[in-house]
Amino acid sequence: MRYLIKGGVVVDPVSEKLFESDLIVENGSIVEIGRELKDPQTEIIDAGGRYVCPGLLDMHVHLREPGYEYKENIQSGTRAAAMGGFTAVACMPNTNPVADNAAVINLIKQKAGNAAARVYPIGALTKGSQGKELTEMADLKAAGAVALSDDGQPVMDAGIMHRVMQYAAMLGLTVISHCEDLSLAAGGQMHEGVVSTMLGLKGIPAAAEEVMVARDILLAEATGCRLHLAHISTAGSVRLVREAKARGIKVSAEVTPHHFTLTEEAVQGFNTNAKVNPPLRRQADVEAVKEGLRDGTIDVIATDHAPHAYHEKDAEFQYAPNGLIGLETAVGLVFTKLVQPGILTVPQAVAKLSWHPRQVLGLPGGNLQPGAVADITILDPNLSEVVDPTKLQSKSKNTPFVRWKLTGLPVTTMVNSKIIMQERRLLV
Repeated sequence: MRYLIKGGVVVDPVSEKLFESDLIVENGSIVEIGRELKDPQTEIIDAGGRYVCPGLLDMHVHLREPGYEYKENIQSGTRAAAMGGFTAVACMPNTNPVADNAAVINLIKQKAGNAAARVYPIGALTKGSQGKELTEMADLKAAGAVALSDDGQPVMDAGIMHRVMQYAAMLGLTVISHCEDLSLAAGGQMHEGVVSTMLGLKGIPAAAEEVMVARDILLAEATGCRLHLAHISTAGSVRLVREAKARGIKVSAEVTPHHFTLTEEAVQGFNTNAKVNPPLRRQADVEAVKEGLRDGTIDVIATDHAPHAYHEKDAEFQYAPNGLIGLETAVGLVFTKLVQPGILTVPQAVAKLSWHPRQVLGLPGGNLQPGAVADITILDPNLSEVVDPTKLQSKSKNTPFVRWKLTGLPVTTMVNSKIIMQERRLLV
């Protein structure tokens, strides 16, 4: 199908500019871009008053397949992604079995063959994500892994992490680090502070994250490895990343929407949908994270989409698993909490959702030039919706944003010039 996207405001996340333009797409590519384009052979998509963006990429998603399909699978997870405006996701390896070998990577790619969004597998750093023995990294890369991580489990042994980074650097793979010192965090249920004391829950200090952030930055400096810090959440972590970048270390960082919108107060009432790892922090940490986004210290916004079944979250707080779903609320939270208040411009926000994650993972796309892949997200800055879990595409409904009114929503998701979602309705 040949489409003419008409009358939109094109977002260029590379130059951070906005300009009015039309686009013609066909056979998976952008054919032409310019003002007042006309083509009688095309189907017109009216983008008047809307932002036409390079396809968004969520580089931190748990699709749960293989092994935990009762929580989510590749089909349901990518449908949620498309509904949320994401044309691609990168999925973490903490499946069952763990994606620590080429066979599991190949299985994920096979299952994703007819998915609603592109799926990029991330391979494990260590076998079984146990932090003891390195995986066959070259085999993982050859099979299609775009990065390496033991997300959900920190690599506690600094010697192992040093060797991981040495090998990853040779292979040109980014190491995505889950920064958590288990000797400091062990048994913790939420952020250590006044609220944890009031609720009688064991707390996790900010230092549990910051100690590992500092360690991995030093190891990246020593090895020359590209390091990406997943879901940073504290003011100290933001400061450490800022200082590392000033020293020229190859480090990038991401933050989740829940860490720039919620504080430890969300746990009041023992709300298990607000139980996440790293935990929701203080207001001062939220403000530091926002400043890190504003000044470019934090490169990427990623959801850490972590679906769990209802019966798992409907438990006593200490027994409920960590995690919340985020694919379908992320863009609305970014526009409502970052763009509207003036913390980020539209191009800056889109860059953190599209261009920057692709740079971290070494993936193509992220621009709307002629010849580029036709992965496109169209956003309506004036469209608002109230979050209703019953209408979400994810198998799981564990969100703390129920009844939140979000503005600035995706209205079209196009993958390889095929429309997957249009006017808030999935077409697949």
